[in-house]
Amino acid sequence: MSELESAIPDHLVVPRSCPRRTPESYQPPFPSYVARFPASTERVVMGYFGIQGIPDASPWGDQGPSRTDRARYTDEEGIDTTVFIGYWDDVATFDRWFDTVGHHWTSVRGRFVEIIRPTVDRYETLFSSTGRMEGVATLTDSLSGTIEEHAYWGGVRDRIPLSQNDSLAPIGEPRVVRDGDRVRIVPQENLCLIRSGQDWADTAGSEREMYLRDVEPVLRAGMDFLRDDGLAIGCFANRYMTVVTDDGTDTDKSFGMSWWRSLSDLEAWAESHPTHVAIFGAALKYLSTMGPAASLRLYHEVTVAAADEQYFEYFGCHDRTGLLRTAVERSTL
Repeated sequence: MSELESAIPDHLVVPRSCPRRTPESYQPPFPSYVARFPASTERVVMGYFGIQGIPDASPWGDQGPSRTDRARYTDEEGIDTTVFIGYWDDVATFDRWFDTVGHHWTSVRGRFVEIIRPTVDRYETLFSSTGRMEGVATLTDSLSGTIEEHAYWGGVRDRIPLSQNDSLAPIGEPRVVRDGDRVRIVPQENLCLIRSGQDWADTAGSEREMYLRDVEPVLRAGMDFLRDDGLAIGCFANRYMTVVTDDGTDTDKSFGMSWWRSLSDLEAWAESHPTHVAIFGAALKYLSTMGPAASLRLYHEVTVAAADEQYFEYFGCHDRTGLLRTAVERSTL
């Protein structure tokens, strides 16, 4: 294996007061990579624009984001929901677009907006292979070499630059503010978002069969658990989404998107909960069987957002939509 790089780029390295969880003299068992953003990038915007039912419009209009995804899922009430996802690396550009176009999205019932705008020290990415960017990493065309901080419990935290001197602990709880059928969420500090995806478009034959037979059903079961019962372990909302084309056709890509009370809650589920232990075991068996010939592509991004980096609004949505579920259940209003 070539010389390992740190997941944290040089310009974001600071004196560490919080210890890493990297094992001593650690050598990762397989290569992985992170997205490298220009040093000039200080903040990004991740915008999720949802519509419950058949989509009748896109939110973008003129001068929308340069990088977009579209995905669909079945929500907590069994409603087919489409989410349009946009990424920006210039906050001023986003603000101009949102002020003139984006904020009109929630003028129609059954729509919602969930936006975070983290500084670059508050998120991390990870890719199992090179050559195809996903999610926020589409804002850059640069990947690292093979990195050290992966394939052990705690790797996510070690890859987030702010974790060098911040515990990223949650402060407060989200609460709901209602204006008729329009609902805003007043967020908590250090809310955690994960987007974790898989792309099996390049698989074929026995590999494709093994993924769809042995891995995907276990992954789906875990995603359904988080959607339906995750609140008790700190998962505020979970969506298991299929990426679709511009005309709504399914692709061979999917991802889970979860809002968590904290990074610690996400870590606890990943390390010890039976649903994730089952996912991890199925994936490990798959990768061990296929070895270097595996064509499945895996990636994720994890963000821990400050309270003033979050914006949530829902109009005419049922009370289990997104963060409404936890806000309604916890609110004293």
